[in-house]
Amino acid sequence: MDIFYPIQILADWLTYVVFGIIPGTLLAGAVNFFIFDTIKIFLLLLVIIFSVSLIRSFLPPEKIRNILSHEKKYFGNILASLLGIITPFCTCSAIPLFLGFLEAGVPLGTTFSFLVASPMINEVALVLLLGLFGWKIALLYIASGLAIAIISGIIIGHLKVENLVEEFAYKSKSNGRLQLPEMDWKQRTDYAKNYTADIIKKVWIYVVVGIGIGAWIHGYVPADFLARYAGSGKWYAVPLAVLVGIPLYSNAAGVIPLVGVLTEKGVSIGTSLAFMMAVTGLSLPEFLILKKVMKTKLILIFAGIVGMGIIFTGYLFNFILGH
Repeated sequence: MDIFYPIQILADWLTYVVFGIIPGTLLAGAVNFFIFDTIKIFLLLLVIIFSVSLIRSFLPPEKIRNILSHEKKYFGNILASLLGIITPFCTCSAIPLFLGFLEAGVPLGTTFSFLVASPMINEVALVLLLGLFGWKIALLYIASGLAIAIISGIIIGHLKVENLVEEFAYKSKSNGRLQLPEMDWKQRTDYAKNYTADIIKKVWIYVVVGIGIGAWIHGYVPADFLARYAGSGKWYAVPLAVLVGIPLYSNAAGVIPLVGVLTEKGVSIGTSLAFMMAVTGLSLPEFLILKKVMKTKLILIFAGIVGMGIIFTGYLFNFILGH
């Protein structure tokens, strides 16, 4: 039995009994979708964010900086990308850590691997993709996001563009002495509970709005409308999705529910995920913040490399999944 079946029963009861909406109508479909996805996603968020928070309690920023300073070739890029999964879930909170890594002497390419992975792959994205598409899509997404982050960082590292970063970004405030706080299990669980509550407070509105828009599309937008303009038969759908996603600003909590509905309406999964990756990993607010610490040329290099990786991933997903 589907583990989410009890939630579906509850959604059906609320929709048809409590609210008295007639089954089979457009409103019934939209409301049922909204209730089911909202309950399912918040339950998954609570469980997974709490678990990831416990792991994060063992990796304070200072310790992460020390680990990423490893001199072995490409090891830092791989580790930075993996750490990006369990660190801040949006670009605006990832950039301060990015600067901290530079101050601590972490190579520029390694810091970029972290900067790409952190907003693109995180516990919120994992929860939503798992809930909407299952493990196969969630794992494929994580693998592709890690590949983009690792390769992007390696390329930027080889380009030797340190001169395009503002000089103040390299000035260390730590004087080489990093204090690593120790916590017992009670402190770690308290930290995880507080962090989970904090994240839920920050993302709940994005989740509700995203699911709400998705529910409206699910119930009221004709099935062939979106497919007509961005369907699987359109060769330009993936790059178009990336270009459309860049000016938008949202985190995974707001955009992934839309991905589920887009695919349901006929948009290829690769095209939908490329749109999501562009929104979370190549947003204009991110570029405006980065402009304070690096020259425009480096931002364009960064955006170009990551953008090409996202487009490639979109086409790859469509090919693997037969769309």
